[in-house]
Amino acid sequence: MVIEQNVELSDGRTLRTYDSGGGAEGSGGGGDGDGLTVVWHHGSPQTGVPLEPLLTAAAARGIRLVSYGRPSYGGSSPLPGRNVASAAADVERIADALGVGSFATMGASGGGPHALACAALLPDRVTGVVCLAGIAPYTRDFDWYEGMVAPGGLRSAADGREARELYAATDEFDPASFTSADFAALAGAWSSLGDDAMKAGQAGPDGLIDDDVAFATAWGFDLAEVAAHVLLVQGSRDRVVPPSHAASMLAGLPRAELWVRPDDGHVSVLDTCPAAMDWLGARR
Repeated sequence: MVIEQNVELSDGRTLRTYDSGGGAEGSGGGGDGDGLTVVWHHGSPQTGVPLEPLLTAAAARGIRLVSYGRPSYGGSSPLPGRNVASAAADVERIADALGVGSFATMGASGGGPHALACAALLPDRVTGVVCLAGIAPYTRDFDWYEGMVAPGGLRSAADGREARELYAATDEFDPASFTSADFAALAGAWSSLGDDAMKAGQAGPDGLIDDDVAFATAWGFDLAEVAAHVLLVQGSRDRVVPPSHAASMLAGLPRAELWVRPDDGHVSVLDTCPAAMDWLGARR
């Protein structure tokens, strides 16, 4: 059973948090994950409710899965002007409230940068990171937007929140952003992701706007500060976050490895989550 609760922060905000419990030794799986807690960072937009395939994979490995809604998502309070680094202090408070000491982080798409922020800024607590189809810090070392079918949101975000908010008024999802493998995943094992993204979108654009502005501006930390082992997982056919982003992060992270999935797009790459959890369990 997943326990849902609001965690109160010292600045008066609350974060909607989800905790699968478990993770105690002998609670299931093959043993590699026994005692491991994984904090999941959701994509953009999502509510933070843990997705069914993640819960199933975690339970099979005896992993305690914790997730939360970033500010302005899923009932969590807004945090005006937040950057990517802001996630670390929020996750630290969640971990303290739930009695979690050390933990691993996983993030997909827009969640990837926030998972890396925790590793960079909470080095004594984060044991490993998995970043699936994650966006790289903005740079002019390569064409950051090349390969994105619909880069308009991020392009406007680079000009500030007001510009991104104006763009959101007419923004519509471009179906060409997803491959046939992505649509098959959304129709099958990852249907909960599509449903959750729709729910998050219906609640308003503020979370997504703030995410995009945070991605397209200074993150508040450098990749070189991430001391933990990092696994990057990238689909070669990704049309939302192209493979050049994974290559850029691989070059900038001190202890990273890359799994390339030649037939995967932005959503279907999530099928590697069970194997990625095994990878984290081996690096506790």
